[in-house]
Amino acid sequence: MATELHLGDIAVDVVFKDIKHIHLSVYPPDGRVRIAAPARMNLDSLRVYAVSRLAWIKQQQRKLREQARETPREFLDRESHSLWGSRYLLKVIEEDAAPSVALNPGTLLLRVRPGTSEEKRQAVIAAWYRQQLREAATGLIARWETVLGVQAGRVFVQRMKTRWGSCNPASRAIRLNTELAKKPVQCLEYIVAHELTHLLERHHNARFTALLDEKMPQWRQYRDMLNRLPLGHEEWD
Repeated sequence: MATELHLGDIAVDVVFKDIKHIHLSVYPPDGRVRIAAPARMNLDSLRVYAVSRLAWIKQQQRKLREQARETPREFLDRESHSLWGSRYLLKVIEEDAAPSVALNPGTLLLRVRPGTSEEKRQAVIAAWYRQQLREAATGLIARWETVLGVQAGRVFVQRMKTRWGSCNPASRAIRLNTELAKKPVQCLEYIVAHELTHLLERHHNARFTALLDEKMPQWRQYRDMLNRLPLGHEEWD
């Protein structure tokens, strides 16, 4: 069942589900607020909870409004693209051969057939980013599995609009946002450690924070670095 409550001028979408805990989320691009609540709870109790988190909700909405986003890419010559925090100028080479992407000093070389559309160019580069991220993540996941004493299940690399990563503790599946390949590698390592820690503690509680503090003392520095960087351009419905 879904409904809505209002906190002044802030509308909150409420969805009642067969869950044990309340989940509060603020979504880009405009700060939409959503609460997933246990089916047994009533709206009055949820209103009290939402009011108690109002300062946090406004803080998250302000962050979304202030955080820079990349401009749309057209995949043309001399367009700027990033890999592991470094900038490269795109060089498009049209030739009658299979599409490919390669790095030269300061240059990202995109080889495509003559007349290749913008959508196809985007798809070729997106596949290349997925491969770069998967290769880098494989070693980091193996390392942090050893550090934390856990074992991940399947690892998915995909474009994600609202998260840098996610973990399903039940299936041990890890998902990583392909946009991480554009950020410094420390950001990817933080997300890997963060998601694998959920295999020890499902919730973002004091135990979760203590585990990260013990195993990755600098995690806040990496998190803040990631949050200061521009987000990828997205088209929103």
